[in-house]
Amino acid sequence: MTRCAVGAGLFVQCGKQVRQQLPQHIEIKYLLGGLAVDTDQPMPEALQKTIRQTWQRIQKDVPGTQFNFDFWETYQPRRSTYPACRAVIAARAQGHQYEEAMILAIQQAYYLNAKNPSDADILCRQAATLKLDLKQFQIDLNSQQTLQQLEQEIAKSRTIGAQGFPSLIWQGYGNYRSIVLDYNNADVVLQAIILQ
Repeated sequence: MTRCAVGAGLFVQCGKQVRQQLPQHIEIKYLLGGLAVDTDQPMPEALQKTIRQTWQRIQKDVPGTQFNFDFWETYQPRRSTYPACRAVIAARAQGHQYEEAMILAIQQAYYLNAKNPSDADILCRQAATLKLDLKQFQIDLNSQQTLQQLEQEIAKSRTIGAQGFPSLIWQGYGNYRSIVLDYNNADVVLQAIILQ
């Protein structure tokens, strides 16, 4: 079976259109990249500025994309993405159908509702909205098994050449190739995949 390894993020939206048109023999698999380890330290001001500018650029370049900039005023941001990654793994443990749903729930909490996805209580609220077994989710969120799974996915992401997140990596015939993402045109992405 041929696979596309997809970093989470904005591609989830474009990915819906792509998935609907992909040949059935192509499997999409999400890998978590980690990016930033657990920390209680505030995000440096320069990095906050860079991320805000990135949001502004994405909002301008990708029609229909919106961010709630109140996040930067409401919270003391931390550069910690591991909790959100573990939340995706904990949700996936209750069924693969929850994986993408949790990714979207975290994104909506963060980007639209100005909630900090580094906070366990925010992640638990998202799990509750998905009707996950909350007690099991809380256990799995920081379990050794979840930590090991995240480490494995981070290592795999690096091995296959993911340079940033989201990334789209094609696996076929034992090789990995990056595919350029076009958030405004799912047909471009689809064509690049089919031509592999």
